[in-house]
Amino acid sequence: MNFPPLDPQLLQRRLAPPAAPLRMVLDTDAYNEIDDQFAVVYALLSPERLTVEALYAAPFHNARSSGPRDGMEKSYAEIHRLLARLPAIARPRNGYVLRGATAWLPDERTPVESEAAADLIARALASPLEDPLYVVAIGASTNIASALLLEPMIRERIVVLWLGGHARHWPDTREFNLRQDPGASRILLDCGVPLLRFPCMGVVSHLHTTLPEMAAHVQGKGAIGAYLFEIFRDHHADHFGYSKQLWDLAPIGWLINPQWAPMELVSSPRLTAEITWAFDDSRHPISCARYVQRDRIFQDLFTKLRQAAPGPQGQGR
Repeated sequence: MNFPPLDPQLLQRRLAPPAAPLRMVLDTDAYNEIDDQFAVVYALLSPERLTVEALYAAPFHNARSSGPRDGMEKSYAEIHRLLARLPAIARPRNGYVLRGATAWLPDERTPVESEAAADLIARALASPLEDPLYVVAIGASTNIASALLLEPMIRERIVVLWLGGHARHWPDTREFNLRQDPGASRILLDCGVPLLRFPCMGVVSHLHTTLPEMAAHVQGKGAIGAYLFEIFRDHHADHFGYSKQLWDLAPIGWLINPQWAPMELVSSPRLTAEITWAFDDSRHPISCARYVQRDRIFQDLFTKLRQAAPGPQGQGR
């Protein structure tokens, strides 16, 4: 599908760091690994900056699912497990979690309809031009690409933050979120929607943490802290000399404080059939993270977990 270009001034404004508290939705393959869970909790514990209006279950397929439909359903259930363990002050209303696509895009012209895509369209169209909806994608972009195909007008009223692909200098870009649904990835890169991309290897891969750090700052921080520590501990058999990336914290960290993930304007790359980058300076601009301030993001997350936990130091109930 050919998308007409957005107004360049509108696109420039959308790619700039937001100055005020903002509205967002979070599209997550929450059961795929263990980093999505931390990102969901981080967003919900940051109401001073973020109003999370909805959570969308994204499809995935790896050893933890039998296919995209099963991955989406397992993500949907995992989101509910997280919400049940959050303190009451951070727990959202009913009807807040929506199922996403049950299959990958069959081609780059055909959407996969879902509750999530329909909700995104409705929320985006209801958003004033001066108050865009921030769409954080930390899984395959099937739900978001489908919404863009179904209603291209939403490009003017959303900003997409996508954890997808590797750094521009990386020899390939076979990152999990991108390669799960390459057609959907191409739509994000080609359609001209305001896009802030957070590359994995070479940029967001800096967001490492360890079991001792989890034990010190996450374990014991209420029911949600216990759960996050448990899934981190059980994710890897041997923690000797081991650290784990929690990639998906990056876009949430940028929304809370854009200085924690400095960006640069670049031309949107093309995704080749070989799942590598091809560059063309005549393409529309996107914003791309250059690095992340790992310590500031983790310090903020750990502080919010402590403050939300029950007991004398927190307000959780």
